[in-house]
Amino acid sequence: MGKLLGRELLVAGSLGITMAIAVTPIGIMRGGEALAMVVALSMVTIVLFGSLLGMCLPFVLERFKVDPATASAPLVTTLIDASGVVIYFSIATLMLSGL
Repeated sequence: MGKLLGRELLVAGSLGITMAIAVTPIGIMRGGEALAMVVALSMVTIVLFGSLLGMCLPFVLERFKVDPATASAPLVTTLIDASGVVIYFSIATLMLSGL
């Protein structure tokens, strides 16, 4: 499990950082450096959280004697989308409240 978690963090972290680098110039052009930082940090956090949730959810369901197949794409997507919005607005509130 530890090796799987480490690999998942490495891949998700690399993907999140790559996506953050890609959206930072757009954020700077459209809303300034503060907005670009919020979007980039949110991107990395959401990708990491979503990847870990997608990896762990089948194990958690199996422990509770629920069929892990119920952790199919619609359930994982819904959970990640909902948590992604909360993560984004939380980071935006924390970072932009001083402006």
